[in-house]
Parts: sequence; C-alpha cells; structure tokens
Amino acid sequence: MKLWGGRFTQKTDSLAQEFNESLSFDQRFWRQDIRGSIAHATMLADRKIISEEDRKAILQGLTQIAEELENGTLTFENDSDYEDIHSFIEGTLTERIGDAGKRLHTGRSRNDQVALDMKLYIRDEIDETGALLTTLLSEILKIMEENTDTVMPGFTHLQKAQPTTLAHHFGAYFEMFLRDRSRMADCRKRLNLCPLGAGAFAGTTYPLDRDETARLLDFDGPTRNSMDSVSDRDYLIEYLSDLAMTAMHLSRLAEEIIIWNTNEYRFVEIADTYSTGSSIMPQKKNPDIAELIRGKTGRVYGALTGLLTVMKGLPLAYNKDMQEDKEGAFDAIDTALSCIRLMTGMLAAMKFNHARMENSAKGGFTNATDAADYLVGKGVPFRDAHGIVGQLVLMCIEKNKALDDLSLEEFREVSPVFAEDVYDAISMKTCIAKRNTVGAPGPEAMRHEIEACRSLL
Repeated sequence: MKLWGGRFTQKTDSLAQEFNESLSFDQRFWRQDIRGSIAHATMLADRKIISEEDRKAILQGLTQIAEELENGTLTFENDSDYEDIHSFIEGTLTERIGDAGKRLHTGRSRNDQVALDMKLYIRDEIDETGALLTTLLSEILKIMEENTDTVMPGFTHLQKAQPTTLAHHFGAYFEMFLRDRSRMADCRKRLNLCPLGAGAFAGTTYPLDRDETARLLDFDGPTRNSMDSVSDRDYLIEYLSDLAMTAMHLSRLAEEIIIWNTNEYRFVEIADTYSTGSSIMPQKKNPDIAELIRGKTGRVYGALTGLLTVMKGLPLAYNKDMQEDKEGAFDAIDTALSCIRLMTGMLAAMKFNHARMENSAKGGFTNATDAADYLVGKGVPFRDAHGIVGQLVLMCIEKNKALDDLSLEEFREVSPVFAEDVYDAISMKTCIAKRNTVGAPGPEAMRHEIEACRSLL
C-alpha cells in the first residue's frame, strides 16, 4: 500500500520501486513501529483528535498484529504493495479495522515515524550491548581474580619489557570495555528525546501532546526542534562510533590471543569449541574465531564511515538518502554484538599456561630494570646502572642465560657493587611485589583494583 499515491497518475517503475523499498530490511522495526503507533493513538484519543472507539479498535488491531508477527502467523510479503514497515503495519491494520486504521496517521509523518522507530531500536540495542559488555567484563574480572599471582612478561613494541601478572594484563582490557559501556550509556542519555510529533519537519496544526507521547515511550521529553527531529542521525553515528571503539578493543584482545596461541608462545590454549582445523594439515588447530573477530572490525568501521559520508552533505530537513542509515548499521550492530558474545565464550573456555608465561618472563630479561634499580639503591647513578645492566644482558645472551642464572662472580665481573641480595631483588616475585602504586601489578595494588572492578560491575 502506498501512503502517498493520490497525486500520482502513473505506476512506479518496477526497478524504481525495488530501488526505493525498505521493507526487506526495516521490517526488523516492527516492534518499535507498533509501540510508537500505540502511543500515538493513545495520545490522539486523549487529546480528542480521534474517538475512543477508534483508539480501542486501533490498539486491539495493533496488538493482534504484534502477536501474529511474534508467533509467525503473519509474515512480511516483499511485494510492491508495501514499500516499508510503516505502510505494512498501517495497511494491515486498515484492512482489518477499516477507517479507524486510516486515522492512525493523523498528526504524524513517516519522517518523524521512522526517526522514532530508529531511536527506539537503537535504544534497545544500546541496552543489549551494555548487558553483553557487563557479561564480558564479569568474565575478565574472573580471570583477574584467579591470576593475581600468574607471572608473565609485559611487552612494549612486542618486545619483552618488564614482568607483570595475567591479572594486571587483563585489567587493562577491563578498563577498555568499561569505558565502552560508559560511552554506550552516555549515548543513550543523549538520544532519549522523542521525535514523534515533529511531522514532516514543521510540526502540525493538530493539538498534539508531545510530552504525553514521550512519557508513554519512556523518553525524557520531546525533541525541541522539529527540523532537527527528522534529520538527526547523530545518535546513530555516535552509537556506531562506540561500537567501532568496542570492536577495536575486541580486535586488540583477539590479536593477543592469536599471538599467545602460537607454538612459539604457548601462553594459552583455545578450546576446541572456538577453533577449527585444516583440510590438508591434520595437526592444525586454528584460532579462526579470534581471527574473525579481528577481521570483522573492518565491517563495523565501514558502517560508521558509510553513514558519516551519507550525512555529510545533506541539507535540512529529511532526504531519502537517510534511508541508507539502516542496512549498514544493522550489519554493524549484529556483527559487533556477535563478536562480544563470542569473545566472552572464548575467554571462559580458554586455558592459561602459567608455567610457560613465567618462564617466558624470566627468559626475556624482564627483570633488567629491577637490576638497575637495585644498583641505584646501592648508590650507583641510574644512567651508570643502566649501562652496567646492559653489559650483563650482553653477557647473558652470549652465555644463553637469564639474569637470575648468573653467578655472583659473573655479576661482580661487571660491577663490584653486586652482593648476594641481588637474587632476591631481581626475582620475578619481588619485581612484581614491589610495584604497588595505583594501577601497578603488585599484590596490594591489584587487590584494590579488583575491589574497584567488582564495585563498578
């Protein structure tokens, strides 16, 4: 059913109709569209714009349509009669209840209707994203709680740098995903104004109560400018930007899991349930899920870039270009949420090789900074201490030893300042235990961090 056919004398070209339709993808709005229509009809009746009889018929009809769509007895027909979800719902309603269905659209336009549907949909998706991030954060916190004593090398430039703990390492990802959740909540606050009642862009002569409509739909209030109401997609761009940030964090974590899963590292073992094999090499166990999470980040970025490009040159108010806000966004949302779910499951099933991690920390001279600090504590200027330990590292490389494995005589060959207490000073346990400033990996610092993380969840 076309809602605008009165002034037209020719049938729409079939290719143009196919190019123009959106029911094939905006049908996922049906819950939001029906919810908005119920609120609109309720307000219209309260303002005496339509009769109580019409309201009753409309609400009963919409409720029945929702039930049938939910249970599958009513399905979407992708034919030329319905170009979008709005005409499908209104057309189906009118077929069932007659003229009362034709009065539903009083005082609104598809411009403010689709703006409402998108806002309701994105609000629901933000809530789901926040819940999924909370589950992921809970899994990361569990890893932190269980691994405060799991020593591993920390890296800069992908080179072993200083010893840390697995709890400390995952604490960094906790902070990333916590910020993501916070950004989602901020986005929700900004979008939570109701555009319904803005009309095509100039409001309406009907005495609508936009505050009532906003209240019925759990908005904080109505939007303040009717032109902006129908042409605003900032909230969607912001949400896609937040999803892109989340996808980037997921990709960074996926990359580390991929590296840690290699034979060269063997820090982790990804469960069979999140791995695949090779069609030709029987020994292979590939981290395909982690790789796909890393790869699908590009799809989320693409949706954000695509919508920014669509919106960059649009004059006020509504333009049909804005129909392009949906397909890319839907794909990005589906993709990002799937990646969050899969990362959570993969972490829950993953095994960590504690011994391998600690041996890697010892073998990478990650305690070299602590050896320099030891000398500083004995009165050696730091720059001299830095050079002394550099010489010790060269000696270790030549002799294929770790710093811990050098004899006291070997230490003293380079500097007579070294004494027996050097071994305790540069042990992995001591290196970590001494670092208890806020945010550091030491046991006291990590205890406070984990307590804070628990409270934030």
